[in-house]
Amino acid sequence: MSFWMNIGQIQKLNAKKFKDTVALMDQDRSFTYPAMNGRVNQLAHSLTDLGLQKGDKVAVFLENCIEIVELFLATAKTGIIMVPINFRLAGPEVEYIVNNSDAKALVVHDLFADTVGPIRDNLTNIPAANYVMVGEAEAGYCEYEDFIKDAADGEPDARVDPQDTWILIYTSGTTGKPKGVLRSHESHIAYYLNCSVDFGFNEKDVCLNVMPLCHINSIFFTFTFLYIGGSAYIHPAIGFKPEEILAIIEKHKITFISLIPTHYTLILNAPENAKQCNVSSIRKLLCSSAPGRRSMKQAVMEFFSGVELYEAYGSTEGGIGTILKPEYQMTKLGSIGFEALGNDFIKILDQDGNEVPQGEIGELYSRGPTLFDEYYKLPQQTAESFKQGLFSAGDLARRDEDGFYYLVDRKKNMIITGGENVYPSEIEEVVGSHECVLDCAVIGLPDEKWGEKVTAVVIKKDGLRPEDITEEMIKDCCRGQIAGYKRPKEVIFIEESEMPRTPTGKILHRKLRDKFGK
Repeated sequence: MSFWMNIGQIQKLNAKKFKDTVALMDQDRSFTYPAMNGRVNQLAHSLTDLGLQKGDKVAVFLENCIEIVELFLATAKTGIIMVPINFRLAGPEVEYIVNNSDAKALVVHDLFADTVGPIRDNLTNIPAANYVMVGEAEAGYCEYEDFIKDAADGEPDARVDPQDTWILIYTSGTTGKPKGVLRSHESHIAYYLNCSVDFGFNEKDVCLNVMPLCHINSIFFTFTFLYIGGSAYIHPAIGFKPEEILAIIEKHKITFISLIPTHYTLILNAPENAKQCNVSSIRKLLCSSAPGRRSMKQAVMEFFSGVELYEAYGSTEGGIGTILKPEYQMTKLGSIGFEALGNDFIKILDQDGNEVPQGEIGELYSRGPTLFDEYYKLPQQTAESFKQGLFSAGDLARRDEDGFYYLVDRKKNMIITGGENVYPSEIEEVVGSHECVLDCAVIGLPDEKWGEKVTAVVIKKDGLRPEDITEEMIKDCCRGQIAGYKRPKEVIFIEESEMPRTPTGKILHRKLRDKFGK
């Protein structure tokens, strides 16, 4: 018998404990814990009135907004399974996820009506009455506020066990077609507890969420704060304007943000007047979802004076596996830290399942209470992702003599050139340090002589002339820093808008290989 509460029960309790605390806010609205809980209960009853039962799925195609948080909580109270969809996807991609998940209802933002319209007849499991729209509803949709306004605000009568599935979230597909990841209430609650200890959060903290709420990072951190009785500011994830972010920090006394390296770079390069905002309320920052370069992390700690900077490694399936804490930022630069609280096993294994010696590279496997249950409808892929009871997201790593882990690269991004293994992240660190480079990615392209040639895809900083940064300059900056076989044999310059990324800013090396490998 489990004594964990499910996510919905926690919010019922918090509505009693934190009566005057603002739980959710955005640019225009704010809701205390009791007010939020009442709206969530209305939404829960409205979903069940559609005929949805425990175990059924509701697909949600929204940008970041208060409504998407309410949907997460309403499904938690009813046992309905939440299927958040990346709002950047095209119609056929949305169609695949909705149908693959067997969703029986769809909630759409009015911004994305044109994406859903052409595919609506292909969504085979959703009755015509089960379409809801946030914003101004078009014909064929029920407007969200109308959908919930007449429903009762009492607690739903549903038994939801901690082991039950709460979320079916689809991977970003960095190495192939998205896979549905089933995650339980229990796996999230374990994360919230562990995270509160590892990061030292409390009910006075205010989180600014700018990461898409279709991604595990933002889901974890938003609901960590709603779990402990803190506050969460929900910011639209479409576009990132550093001046807006800095103004929100000042106005709402934000104490924590999780950002990707690209976001931090944009903040550091924000207009000077924006950088005059008072950001002293920030206590903690997280750099996640992609490796942070040394120079960037040092500049962030200087800009947010006195801040505690964390770096973390994790996955949709495994949650956070390792954390690099503030006291090690300078002494263990480049590391992803050591095991997060509760992560009882991390091993680095070779292809035969043997642990590699200290300092050598192998595939990183882990086990802990935040682990997912299975891939939806994919038993073979589920089995293949485990070895000795440990899960791997396909990342390569090494461990130093002090037990700190260093992420080398994704296994599928590794380049084999002239028989040598080359890891793109090592070269990206060097190329990215060039004063004229805004961002870069390193890929392997087919080559008759070498098998694959190391190729750097570079975004130059704004305002530079073609002669300010050339292919030879990039190659020269690598000389003396990395071995000759690792140095780029070709450099391709692209615009920032041309760099393919996941919703959290991870570069899609696969798409670059597809584009330039032809």
